[in-house]
Amino acid sequence: MLTLILLVLLVSMALALLRAVKGPTVYDRILAANAFSTKTVLLITALGFLVGEAEYYIDIALMYTLVGFIATVAVLKVSEFGNLGQSGAVRSTPAEQSHK
Repeated sequence: MLTLILLVLLVSMALALLRAVKGPTVYDRILAANAFSTKTVLLITALGFLVGEAEYYIDIALMYTLVGFIATVAVLKVSEFGNLGQSGAVRSTPAEQSHK
């Protein structure tokens, strides 16, 4: 049964990877990459149960989850604002621009 779950996860990961490559928009690609990351965490956990060392694999899966979440937030911020906010340049709002 666990082998079937692993096969289904691999197929769904392939479909998510296909969506990440094809798009059509940037947000579709980001969502597909996030779904691929989530399925990777599930795959790592299922592999841990398959080999009988789930406690070690769950730790790895948790770390991968944290890294994937931070990466997704960073990519969304870059796609929305064009940078991660380190440049020091403050963007003015349309209301501030009309007062100049």
